Amino acid sequence: MSVKQALLALLEQEPMYGYQLRAEFEQRTGATWPLNVGQVYTTLTRLERDGLVAGAGSDDEGHVVYRITDTGRAEVATWFTTPVNRTQPPRDELAIKLALAVTVPGVDVGTVIQQQRSATMAALQDYTRLKRSGRAPASSDGADLAWTLVLDSLVFAAEAEIRWLDHCEARVRRAAVERAAQQRPGTPSEGAAAPRPSGATS
Repeated sequence: MSVKQALLALLEQEPMYGYQLRAEFEQRTGATWPLNVGQVYTTLTRLERDGLVAGAGSDDEGHVVYRITDTGRAEVATWFTTPVNRTQPPRDELAIKLALAVTVPGVDVGTVIQQQRSATMAALQDYTRLKRSGRAPASSDGADLAWTLVLDSLVFAAEAEIRWLDHCEARVRRAAVERAAQQRPGTPSEGAAAPRPSGATS
């Protein structure tokens, strides 16, 4: 998740201070990815260093307000018009867990898959209930639509994960059957000709 570009996109609308930016971000994404306010201010410091934002004084309560610069606006425009890079996908803990589970002796891969499927199904049911209830966080100017899009993304990701887990389970079972067949005494090795019945001719 690019916190940097997200904060710039919010500042493009109006100058804000750190707590406002965090609240706006979480409101528009339904608090799906909560931000630590320390992370927000650390990011703002880096954005100011890079010339993408600049201090705009303080408000009546002493909060340091930041505004986006022209360079920052160009950065936001580039972000919105550039596809998300999929050539280096983020680490997927579940994929890593299953990849290791099938190679580490003693791990019950079937149980790992079943437990994850149950958890993902429960999450999918929660997302679906949220969609049906139509309860989005208190919002303004398109934030309802923003939250719905985020929720749709979560639903689709959960559905895809369940399909992938079903696929993994089938692959693991098939591999187990193949290993068992290879280990049975008298089973021809791969590529070897099966013995012909007695009396058979060429």
